[in-house]
Amino acid sequence: MTTKQSSHNSHLIVDQYFVAAAIAILALGLLMVASASMVISERQFGAPFYYLFRQLAYVIMGVFLAFIVVRVEIAYWLRMGGILLLLGMFLLVMVLIPGIGHEANGSVRWIGFGFINLQVSEFIKLAVVIYMAGYLVRRHEEVCTRIRGFLKPMLILGIIAILLLKEPDFGALVVVGVTVLGMMYMGGVRVWQFIVLVILVVIAFAILAISSPYRMQRLTTFLNPWANAYNSGYQLTQSLIAFGHGGIFGVGLGGSIQKLFYLPEAHTDFLFAVLAEELGLIGVLITIALYVVLVGRALLIGKRAQLAGFAAAGFMAYGFAIWLAMQAAVNIGVTGGLFPTKGLTLPLMSYGGSSMMIDCIVIAILLRIDYEVRTGKFNLFMPELQPTPLKRSSRFN
Repeated sequence: MTTKQSSHNSHLIVDQYFVAAAIAILALGLLMVASASMVISERQFGAPFYYLFRQLAYVIMGVFLAFIVVRVEIAYWLRMGGILLLLGMFLLVMVLIPGIGHEANGSVRWIGFGFINLQVSEFIKLAVVIYMAGYLVRRHEEVCTRIRGFLKPMLILGIIAILLLKEPDFGALVVVGVTVLGMMYMGGVRVWQFIVLVILVVIAFAILAISSPYRMQRLTTFLNPWANAYNSGYQLTQSLIAFGHGGIFGVGLGGSIQKLFYLPEAHTDFLFAVLAEELGLIGVLITIALYVVLVGRALLIGKRAQLAGFAAAGFMAYGFAIWLAMQAAVNIGVTGGLFPTKGLTLPLMSYGGSSMMIDCIVIAILLRIDYEVRTGKFNLFMPELQPTPLKRSSRFN
């Protein structure tokens, strides 16, 4: 086993700003889930903190998993990339089998494991990023010089897209697609190929959107929700009312009117709307700033890894950063009326077990990358993952 000493060593073994942002988002999420779910918890279960206690249990399980994952070498994840991807695709098939997949709100996205329901689309995001990080280094020459270098990931993405659309989960497909494209660009794919690829993906997404009646309805509703304020535009109009009611300083924690059965999914997909109403523009800006810090430090962790010679870990960090940024931006944009309604949670904040535990695993892997780079303890015994030199390892170098 050989190691390389990072030029970015510090007396700190992890990025303190990254950790602080993650903890702050988790704490704020618990606070807002408690506030947004009290009324519906009381009506459904006779206990105002039912959803809060469940979310707290998810956070505890997520943190427990994070403590385990942070002790696992990044080289292990890179070796397991292909297996994780195959497992994720297998689960995407299994969830579509009647009797195995669990349906909710017209979509079949969950597989039950005892008292835990796994949302398979969350796992496939993790698997894709880990696999692509290894692929971009193993096939670096192909990615940079040959068309087949970026066609292979597109074939995999195509299979995943078909399976996700069967659920259906168009939102997860958009996140996975953008993440893969971003990682391919950072991996050094030729610009003209990347531009053609982006155009083809955009056209494909557009065709998928207009070919499905319910997706087309969401698209047209998003453009003018007030035209169907009591039908297809109801959820978005109630969210916009929450934003308007909050003003600059908000109505105060617990004071939301929209969570009183006006706004559906108030503690899940539209949690940010309740936050905007109760904490106002100030709370919105603080929350966005926390995500900017989280994503920005994740990108910095990736750059440090590449500068230290750990290219695969760098790509992995970039992929996670794109994923977190994309999902947070879409969720916030949806609640604010900037994007069509999509069933995407707000990372580390929205109610949900699968998303919370996977998000905690992502944070733990990023911390492990940062730790290995800062201490120079990253494992380079996998020569196929470390070609020397990486001619165009990242456009951020």
